[in-house]
Amino acid sequence: MSRIDFYHLQRQKLEDVLPKLLEKAYATGKKIVVKIGNEERVEFLNSLLWTYNDTSFLPHGSKKDGFAEMQPVWLTADDDVPNGAAFLFLADGAEIVLEKTANFERIFNIFDGNDEESLTRARRLWKSLKQREDELHYWQQNENGAWLQKE
Repeated sequence: MSRIDFYHLQRQKLEDVLPKLLEKAYATGKKIVVKIGNEERVEFLNSLLWTYNDTSFLPHGSKKDGFAEMQPVWLTADDDVPNGAAFLFLADGAEIVLEKTANFERIFNIFDGNDEESLTRARRLWKSLKQREDELHYWQQNENGAWLQKE
């Protein structure tokens, strides 16, 4: 059984939210894989994570960087998990086969609530997971951009 958290973006973009969520996940000492909708966005976010904050460092890489098994945070558009990650982040339309959720301790599904297709995909995944024994949590941003857990 996995814990699956749905993060409903309404006030900020993925680029604003992902680095902060990854920092918190990285602080647990667990390895992370970030599955992104396409290779172009993988490289955009890979570059962003090097420059998003002058005062912090988040070790990460993608195919372009190599050394996959050594990367604490691996960005990909594929289903590969070469670093043996315990945490999976899904973003930009990336999806997971339901049978593979058990491969991760925790899954973070970040979706854009202002995009109808993204919202529909998240609802479909929630309904599918609800029929299983996974532990589901739903987070929504308040006016200040802080995450609040909703029932």
